[in-house]
Amino acid sequence: MLTQLIRFFLSGFIFPGITPVGLAWGIGLGILFGAIWLVGYWPPLFKRPWLWAVLAASAILPWAAASFIQIPLQAWTGQALGYFWDQKTLMRWILLAGIPQILLSGLVQEGAKLLPTVIYWLRSGRTLEPKVGLVIGAVAGAGFGVFEAVWAHNRVFAQGWTWAATQTAGLVALAPFWERFFVVGLHIAVAGLGGYGLAKGRGWQFYLLASLGHALANYAAVLAQARVVNVFGLEAYIAVVAVVFTVIALSLRWRKPKAPAAA
Repeated sequence: MLTQLIRFFLSGFIFPGITPVGLAWGIGLGILFGAIWLVGYWPPLFKRPWLWAVLAASAILPWAAASFIQIPLQAWTGQALGYFWDQKTLMRWILLAGIPQILLSGLVQEGAKLLPTVIYWLRSGRTLEPKVGLVIGAVAGAGFGVFEAVWAHNRVFAQGWTWAATQTAGLVALAPFWERFFVVGLHIAVAGLGGYGLAKGRGWQFYLLASLGHALANYAAVLAQARVVNVFGLEAYIAVVAVVFTVIALSLRWRKPKAPAAA
């Protein structure tokens, strides 16, 4: 298994068969998607240059966690389910049987994305302005969101995707990019909520909320496997989840402080 885990981790950096043009498109689209969503949080990247370190570290930490923690846990969970039920039964109850593995993806990745905020919180004497915590979390989410988007885009381009594909397949050919656009927004929003909750002294509650938001989006894969939704329904579902959590995060980011009560 270790060899497979290492191979998956390296797949985030190596893309056999991709052309330089495809690589440029994959990277460019990933950065563009991240910038579009992150600008709404208006992080002080130039006033606080250390946020760039958060951005860079968060591109790798969750990917390493997904590679060496999430995947083994999901594999062992699948084996445990297979011990009690046969494959036919699991497929019949896929909408329920898929939940444990989906929850693991949120718990592991959101925990890794929260690490930079936790480190800053500890170095600050465990006191942190909630909006600062939210911004740090959002930047961390952007780091991983962009990295994962570049990985997904490059896999698409390495398989030979071209703009001509839209002429034969139609809008379905654009589905991978539509999905990544909203997934990047979701990564930013839920990680921001995790940072906000930590600063508010409700770290585990908001960590679970962030993990749930992440898992809700990933549950689209289970819905598709169960054939509950088609491609367009799947992408619409992901978009709705991303927008809902983004609205929640941005409302906290720009909420005005309460005026002091009159004497």
